[in-house]
Amino acid sequence: MKVLKKELRLNEGEISLITESLDDLWHLKYILEPMDLVYAFTKRRIEGATDKLRPEKADKKTVRLGIQVEKVEFHKFSNRLRVHGTIVDGIDAGAYHTLNIEEGTDISIIKRWKNDQLERIREAEIAARRPKVIIATIEEGEACIGVVRQFGVEESSSLRQSLGKGEGNKRNEFFGELASQLKWAAEKVDAVILAGPGFTKEDFLEFIRTREPELSKKVVLEDTSSIGVSGFQEVLRRGAVDRIMQESRIGREAKLIEELMKEISINGKASYGMADVRNAQSLGAIETLLITDELLRTERESDSIDDFLKDVEHSQGRIVVFSTEFEPGNKLDSLGGIAALLRFRITS
Repeated sequence: MKVLKKELRLNEGEISLITESLDDLWHLKYILEPMDLVYAFTKRRIEGATDKLRPEKADKKTVRLGIQVEKVEFHKFSNRLRVHGTIVDGIDAGAYHTLNIEEGTDISIIKRWKNDQLERIREAEIAARRPKVIIATIEEGEACIGVVRQFGVEESSSLRQSLGKGEGNKRNEFFGELASQLKWAAEKVDAVILAGPGFTKEDFLEFIRTREPELSKKVVLEDTSSIGVSGFQEVLRRGAVDRIMQESRIGREAKLIEELMKEISINGKASYGMADVRNAQSLGAIETLLITDELLRTERESDSIDDFLKDVEHSQGRIVVFSTEFEPGNKLDSLGGIAALLRFRITS
């Protein structure tokens, strides 16, 4: 994300930016709210004057419109964010229109900004300057490739092949197909974390050193006990992504949820569920508040969460918003979507 202009007074005003990735569209899903004003160039059918008895079909032209947001939809698989609302500035004021926000879109947002939304903007700016990373997990006859995004690891391809005893031509065919998929996936990234149990990953690395020497220069090995989504999660917990990306959002979430589950298992310094977390805050006990993006969005629709978040901030508590697109956020969601790591243990 590239911020072009920021004109705020007491957290109210305009931020203009260019979306540069799918991650940026995901951030905007949780930044944009009903009643916000969004300006962008869009296609709109223009009714032209005509003296013919049968009017000609109107042409679509590129115009800049400002709409008041009613609903936002994130379409991950078509790389698009759809912003629905009423036109308040530009042609056909009062009519309904949908802005299609894609990678490379120049938009302006006018609203009263919450602190976590400004933090999202800041994180997206920093993330744009970090290395791009993919994870490939492999064992005999099976592999999975995922792209590390700010909202999770998005599986891009998988491969499965029966190898018999794992020797000979079938194994080389499997390695060759995986190398082709990995080469394509790694074209625009800076590093490839190759992970899995046993020695298959080492054998595959030797294979690509011979077949794809430039690709092999990007590879970093990591041991995991499993592959696929579980393997991705292990890589994040071990800090391999952090070591490459310095501070990965999802790597941070994976470590926090692991710490939370540990404290819960020993009845330690943790609380979860809205009622218990609010009680912890009333005692000034919250050190780190964990909340899912979906719960934050739905609670904001009923206007019941922002005063609570301000109280946490005023008492020097840290707030971390989890993505429900990946396992740490799903675990938090199963606990009610909100939990807290505490400064001290609360006895019931």
